[in-house]
Amino acid sequence: MPKPAPHANQVSIELTSPQSVNGRRAAFQSLWLLVRMQHAHEVGADVVRLADLRGEVSDASTLRMVVSRAFRDFKAWGIDAGWGEDTQREPRFLNAERRSQGPFWLPAAEAKRVRVLVEGRAATAAEVASFLGLRSRASRQAAGSPPPDAVHLQDAAFWKQLVASQQAARQGRLMAPVAGEKAGENAGGNALESIRLAGTLAATDFQRALVTLNEAMLWRRLGDNEQARRRLQALKKQRLAHHVAGNDYLGAMECIVSAWCAYTARDLPLAQSLLSGMAEDAVRALVLRHHPDVRFEWCNLWALACRSRALALAADDKPAAAALAEESLQRFGEALAAAFESHSFDAAQHVAANMGMAAWLFDRVGLADLPALAHDGNADTTRRAVQWIAFSEWLCGHTDGQGRSAWNAIYLMRIARGHCRPERQPTLAQFRAQKPLDPAAISKLAGPLADAFDAANWPAHWVQVAQARLADHQAGRRRYPGLQHCSLLFEHAWYAAHAGELKAAEQSLALLREALPQLVPSDRAYFTESWNDQLPAELVLEAKPPRRPAARRKPTSRAGVAR
Repeated sequence: MPKPAPHANQVSIELTSPQSVNGRRAAFQSLWLLVRMQHAHEVGADVVRLADLRGEVSDASTLRMVVSRAFRDFKAWGIDAGWGEDTQREPRFLNAERRSQGPFWLPAAEAKRVRVLVEGRAATAAEVASFLGLRSRASRQAAGSPPPDAVHLQDAAFWKQLVASQQAARQGRLMAPVAGEKAGENAGGNALESIRLAGTLAATDFQRALVTLNEAMLWRRLGDNEQARRRLQALKKQRLAHHVAGNDYLGAMECIVSAWCAYTARDLPLAQSLLSGMAEDAVRALVLRHHPDVRFEWCNLWALACRSRALALAADDKPAAAALAEESLQRFGEALAAAFESHSFDAAQHVAANMGMAAWLFDRVGLADLPALAHDGNADTTRRAVQWIAFSEWLCGHTDGQGRSAWNAIYLMRIARGHCRPERQPTLAQFRAQKPLDPAAISKLAGPLADAFDAANWPAHWVQVAQARLADHQAGRRRYPGLQHCSLLFEHAWYAAHAGELKAAEQSLALLREALPQLVPSDRAYFTESWNDQLPAELVLEAKPPRRPAARRKPTSRAGVAR
């Protein structure tokens, strides 16, 4: 049957049996879906989701066939229907492979062409609702049958377990319990066990999707991108198969965690492409604008990606690097504002440390003269960086139950030895002649924020700072993910060698060698270069470093600063 010219003719749908379109018998399921889309457009609901079809025209096992048949019929009737979350797209440009996932909708021009009739006259709103089964559904709910995502009293157990998982994650108990916990305390022991237990208590589609999102976030923090991506795929299926409450938020966070996986793998173009796509999507852009937690995650990650690109470009294209560095600092500022808007000290402490480290790294590569850093004149960049990191540490100390990450210690140890520029592969005497800033000097730079460095967590010497955190990790009192652990091992080796404790340095390097394979290649390359070039020759002779990659690349000062 030839297709009518677009928008040229009306499409008349007769609802009384036998149902017809333009006077010809029509498949009930296809006709029902078309009427349902037209109704959604009329009432401002815009889209029809797969969950709306279940029980009305099909069961789950036949939905794909129903959708495929319906779109063949739509084409024969001269109707251009669309699918997917973006209702502003032209249907002819959509990917047909994703059509069966929905949601479905009619462009405004197409909806105007549809005439719904009962015995030849225009159908009333009540008749359309009756045909679609909407009145019976509404009456069931009014009679006391709750909607699928209503809150039930038994949900309290689920939310309690979800909070336990999130608290465990904040305390660093990601995959293994912290040693010394009392029996029954922190039910589930660690974040991964707790979120899985929450999954057994989930009673609604939203709760199940929220569990899957939290699992993906945990696997990402653990450095297992493969597992994280599997959970993200599961989340996508959950969102598309059901009309999940909070779907827009879940979709936005799915995109952000995917971008984090790309960033962790050091695929910066993919990470920023995902974030850009999210910002340009009509629905997700609204979530980004109005949800401070989502805005924090987006701005912080975008800033980290810009920081990495600026550092990589600084030697070859300083104007481009300066523009990226300026954008990085601007986005960090927006992330900090979003963190305080949502009253999240945990988020604020992360971005505060990131800002401090960014300022210091930019200064190291000749990018200190940025407008974002000029507001207080010629202030010492190291002082500014230390104060931001001290603020981060202060926030950690004022967050109840907050397990301190190792990043602040790693950043400060990097900064403390940052001005030491020994010869490549120095002798032990040359290496020990260097004068890194000690913790007391760093505390002095922190100025009014020096009280963040309490004696219990910040001993008098850097080798002790690193050693204390490594001891916590080895004893199970803290669980540091791969990059933090490797960074602590290298800093301990550096400061132990500087103190003349070569045996202790060798032990940390031996552990570092075992841990390196879990890192992405660019991070492994950073530690390999640093081990070969920065440590004293006598130590390198005893603790032989991993072989350099076949095609050597300049270190980008990036490893150990991803947060």
